[in-house]
Amino acid sequence: MRILILSFFVLILLAGCNRSHPKNNPEDRIFQFEPVKGIKYFEVRRAFANGLSFDTLGFQQEPEWAVRFLSDTTVQAYSPSMDKMIDFELIFSHEGVYNFAREWFRVKEVNKDSLVLQRLEVNAKKIAHDVRSEVYMTFYAEKYIQDSLKATVEELRKPRKADSVFVKQRVDETNANPLDTSKFFAARNPVAFIPKSKIISINKISNTDKLQNQSASYDYLYPEYQINIRPAYKKFAYTISAIVDEKGKLTVYRFNAMDDYKENRRKVLQGILDVYISKSTEIIPGSTLGYKHSSVIILDLIGNP
Repeated sequence: MRILILSFFVLILLAGCNRSHPKNNPEDRIFQFEPVKGIKYFEVRRAFANGLSFDTLGFQQEPEWAVRFLSDTTVQAYSPSMDKMIDFELIFSHEGVYNFAREWFRVKEVNKDSLVLQRLEVNAKKIAHDVRSEVYMTFYAEKYIQDSLKATVEELRKPRKADSVFVKQRVDETNANPLDTSKFFAARNPVAFIPKSKIISINKISNTDKLQNQSASYDYLYPEYQINIRPAYKKFAYTISAIVDEKGKLTVYRFNAMDDYKENRRKVLQGILDVYISKSTEIIPGSTLGYKHSSVIILDLIGNP
């Protein structure tokens, strides 16, 4: 009798092990990609949970991906740096969560015309339940764009009216309070300097660093410029932050100095900005969606007699 009971439990265990599971069988998953195999999708919109592509700091979510599913286990994704589609393994995790192209996504919708992905921030195999995982990517199929919408990918990727309204509101706030840190708004098109004298040279520094997880957005969120002045009244080297208002006026914002010397240092630094930079360059203020506005920049000031 014991042998019969034991055999019965063994059979149940084996049946459970052979039972189909989404991890092993794509047909048991919420979404299947075989029905859309070979369709090329272009990302036309990337936005936060509130539907806007800009956040309060001025960071812009930009659509740039293109994907093509080759099967339930393989997907192609467009590489801007290589300018071509590259094959990646499509790794299923759970409940519509996948990994490919070194990114994590939750599939929200997929059909022959469109695809919606939620981009996820995953650390130590745990999904971050905050704004980092609240980015939504909308894709349209190439045929749908051409035949039904009769549009171009470039047209569909342009910011929407809601984005423009939001940006205008933030621009008005920062222009009315250029020195108020709570109102700062990074310029999507950073400040530009055009030298008018041979005594000055200006180079914009790129802060993009993949090893430090600093994407290309750092170049407009934290714009930095190296300014060389020769001849200067004396040898100096200062790194400061400054405000450039909507009219191109430069004002010292932050710098290092001991309290006893802070006010005197501020006057010296403002003098360098006024005498050398403002007079020797044309300063084009930063702008976002065509609106000029105040923004913060970093300046590496180097003077040599």
